[in-house]
Amino acid sequence: MADEPIEALGNKTPLQYAQTPYMDKLAQLGITGRMQTVPEGYLPGSEVANLTILGYDLPKMYEGRAVLEAASMGVNLEAGEVALRCNLICIEKELIKNHSAGHITTEEADELIKTLNEKLGSDMVRFHTGVSYRHLLVLKTGSKELDCTPPHDVPLHPFQPLMIEPLVPEAEDTAKLLNALILKSQEILKDHPVNQKRIIEGKDPANSIWPWSPGYRPAMQTMSEMLGFEKGAVISAVDLIRGIGVYAGLDVIQVEGATGLYDTNYEGKAQAALDALKTHDFVYLHIEASDEAGHEGDVDLKVKTIEYLDRRVIRLIFEELQQWDEPVAIAILPDHPTPCAIRTHTNKPVPFLIYKPGEQPDKVMAFDEYVVENGKYGILEKDEFIKKVVLY
Repeated sequence: MADEPIEALGNKTPLQYAQTPYMDKLAQLGITGRMQTVPEGYLPGSEVANLTILGYDLPKMYEGRAVLEAASMGVNLEAGEVALRCNLICIEKELIKNHSAGHITTEEADELIKTLNEKLGSDMVRFHTGVSYRHLLVLKTGSKELDCTPPHDVPLHPFQPLMIEPLVPEAEDTAKLLNALILKSQEILKDHPVNQKRIIEGKDPANSIWPWSPGYRPAMQTMSEMLGFEKGAVISAVDLIRGIGVYAGLDVIQVEGATGLYDTNYEGKAQAALDALKTHDFVYLHIEASDEAGHEGDVDLKVKTIEYLDRRVIRLIFEELQQWDEPVAIAILPDHPTPCAIRTHTNKPVPFLIYKPGEQPDKVMAFDEYVVENGKYGILEKDEFIKKVVLY
């Protein structure tokens, strides 16, 4: 939900402009600061930011986001297999119109993925259905040393110059295979009944695949091993976050109606978090909607999603916890900024608050990207944030 000042909002950020009484209240009761969720040398992807928030040392274990999504989908990677995120995207007039094929439904996408497996799948190549536009491509063998461009970073750019390049000579065959799959997918998908129907309905067709973020199976400690709590859980509509949870040793809790968009089941996710806190020591609750609004460049929608988060999630959790005898710490932060003006992620530090009943608050009285610069914690890096949250 972090952003930059927007002229249409009176030069406020969406977070400053939105009505967020419960985030502001928690900022007043807690201690604030900023976190550098994207370490130097890494691109500002959601996998990088969320792994850093949870305390992982990226140079020791980072293998990209696709392998994490594979874990969420129950795809067990063998030694030597390469997993890649495989978006269904919309290309129009040789340009990447959007990274999500107009937020295609999972049901529609599943039909397209099944067709791609029939036409392009083999002992070497396999597609796996994920959620909405987010899918998985697994190669039986290959190199991960590839220059791949995340499609959400390049809206309205020509796709041809952005196709996959090998980073080392040994990766040339893998790059050629993946680029051939991209072009073949376009031939297969352009006349698919699902896409013909979407065009008639005025929706963007999913007329190309876009593989990116290659990696092998990662070696990760569980969060219990790192931080000492007994049992944790993760709640998210996004395969990536659920996959992090699998490797982190967290119980993955599914919520009916969780979509990753503005129409997600906010109240259901809040209740699931409260229920999980009765049986778990730690709950990681992830809400994707504001990020997607940023990728769409939709300022009004981003403000709305922030207000939904405050009213339909944070309010419910905070008010319920006031009735509990056992104190519960609450931390709130974005994983990374997704400014509406550029419609992609940046690596700027994000605001955070940590509320622990009984701790002396700092002097910050609201929650946004700028006021927390006066917070007691300053700027935290690496595992400093999660240790502040979990360890007393």
